[in-house]
Amino acid sequence: MKDWNKRPAYMGIREFYGGDLQGVMDKLDYLQDLGVEVIYFNPIFVSPSNHKYDIQDYDYIDPHYGKIVSDGGQVLEPWDKDNTHATKYIKRVTDKENLEASNAFFAKLVEEVHNRGMKIILDGVFNHCGSFNKWLDRERIYENQPGYEKGAYIDKDSPYRSFFKFNNEHEWPYNAYYDGWWGHDTLPKLAYEESEKLYEYIMRIAGKWVSPPFNVDGWRLDVAADLGFSNEYNHKFWKEFRKVVKKANPDALILAEHYGDAGMWLKGDEWDTVMNYDAFMEPMTWFFTGMEKHSDEYREDMLGNHENFVGAMTHHMSNFLAPSLQVAMNELSNHDHSRFLTRTNHCVGRVANLGYEAAENFINKAVLREAVVMQMTWPGAPTIYYGDEAGVCGFTDPDNRRTYPWGQEDLELIQYHKDMIKIHKENPVLTHGSLKFLDSRRHCLSYGRFSADEQMIVIFNNSDGQQEFSIPVWQANIGNADRLLRLVLTDENGYTMEPLVYDICRGSVNVTMSRTSAMILKCVKTEWPDQEPGECF
Repeated sequence: MKDWNKRPAYMGIREFYGGDLQGVMDKLDYLQDLGVEVIYFNPIFVSPSNHKYDIQDYDYIDPHYGKIVSDGGQVLEPWDKDNTHATKYIKRVTDKENLEASNAFFAKLVEEVHNRGMKIILDGVFNHCGSFNKWLDRERIYENQPGYEKGAYIDKDSPYRSFFKFNNEHEWPYNAYYDGWWGHDTLPKLAYEESEKLYEYIMRIAGKWVSPPFNVDGWRLDVAADLGFSNEYNHKFWKEFRKVVKKANPDALILAEHYGDAGMWLKGDEWDTVMNYDAFMEPMTWFFTGMEKHSDEYREDMLGNHENFVGAMTHHMSNFLAPSLQVAMNELSNHDHSRFLTRTNHCVGRVANLGYEAAENFINKAVLREAVVMQMTWPGAPTIYYGDEAGVCGFTDPDNRRTYPWGQEDLELIQYHKDMIKIHKENPVLTHGSLKFLDSRRHCLSYGRFSADEQMIVIFNNSDGQQEFSIPVWQANIGNADRLLRLVLTDENGYTMEPLVYDICRGSVNVTMSRTSAMILKCVKTEWPDQEPGECF
């Protein structure tokens, strides 16, 4: 693509804008200044698509993201559907010189990230691969390339035949009768139960990327519960996967994509934690916006429904052990759902029927700021989807993958994220403290985060009018002799970090909150200068 600002086309999985790992390297100062500690990459292994959840070669970083040092051949003509004619693509992704150079550059990137005190997590797509994958080679990319064995689609005697489940044993050569994930022939399901060789190969991959020279800091596991053809095998696989990863890198994180109760995988011998849909993204989205997370539904009865929020959070958090909850990935947006800022406009639909501009119309940044307050004060690991901090909008995939708006960023929103990240990092109670709901009613929430040494109160008024709160802070281990210092207040006009002091009266603090606002208060047990309660100092 020539135009960086062009919106992603529906099913435009072959549209590339030129972003690569060198670009990430060039922007590390930005990420570090923002306060980022971990970079989670969507898949970056060899793949023909821009989303790369159809992996072609697990052993190598895609040269289009890494380094192309040996080029040549022809680009496939728009009318030509035969991928064997895509000789430029074939040259780039099969030439070992390009593949090794890309891996070397990635190792250099990881080293630089580590030198800055940051970490990297890779996306592991092990349930299925892509039809371009060298093991299957449906597109015949590798068929005539030196150094590669025949794929299972091409030859019944392929060493990879057992990697896939074929349903017709009489169709070789070019046997298209194999199982695809959810029926998609572009996403061949990997048949681990049928192949010890496949199992050993992926276990090697699991350890390879968290070991020198790459030293990645963890795996995010795509559709992890779907792997295998039985629940019994799924658990067996992930138990062994964990052993391999932790042996290679004891500190590596194993984070799974999962919807629903993940308790059976979170017993300390499989996954470390999950992407936190049930106990964060979904209840939070319903409360603040009344929207389903794909923007497919708006429900007035869910907007500001404190009973649903408290009930959902209490129920789903109970499915976690504390170590898993404390590192769960808490996102407002990601690559599978609409942007949170778009959800604030209550516009139901997708880009195909509403158009791109509808994702940007009538958005409410005050609601986004409220949500960021919750994200940075809720148990778990707050995770920003690139561009959310800069005001990027978008309906669900692919519109949610718009390019970062360099030169057109919402600078105030970026600064707000920096300030909120700073609060999160400077207050340990937000990473390991207890949580208790305090005063909750329609459109209004408050909770305490507290430990023996530190206490904080977080308050939300998501209504369209002023609200009075009398919050029983004694339940968060705050006494009458204590005072509360305001760290941040955000409302429809912006936000302020100007400090303000509140007194405690009979175990409660009284606060007036304007419409669409949020506040963080911190208990500070110290001597205060002479002043009236509620006055700035």
